[in-house]
Amino acid sequence: MTDPLGLIPDAVSRPQSPVRPAGPGAQGGPSFKDVLMKNLEQVNRMQQDAAKAIEDLSTGRRDDINQVMITTKKAELAFQMLMQVQGKMVDAYEEIKQMRV
Repeated sequence: MTDPLGLIPDAVSRPQSPVRPAGPGAQGGPSFKDVLMKNLEQVNRMQQDAAKAIEDLSTGRRDDINQVMITTKKAELAFQMLMQVQGKMVDAYEEIKQMRV
């Protein structure tokens, strides 16, 4: 299975380092917001590439239907994965909202 968004870590081949909180002075990796925005841009780019490939196929500038179908399917799967992430984020937010302080 491939991961078009790069969100699934490859835990089998390499151990993961402990997660450090990202804050103003943290020297860990990129923040969650940065990773999410990068992936949103990547999915958007994939959808634009798929739309361009379909347009080129329909106007006759391109004749490789196999590659157009692959590009379209990749964009579709990336969007579906993004929607799953969004659903999980909403669920987590709702759970946090219900916590008693």
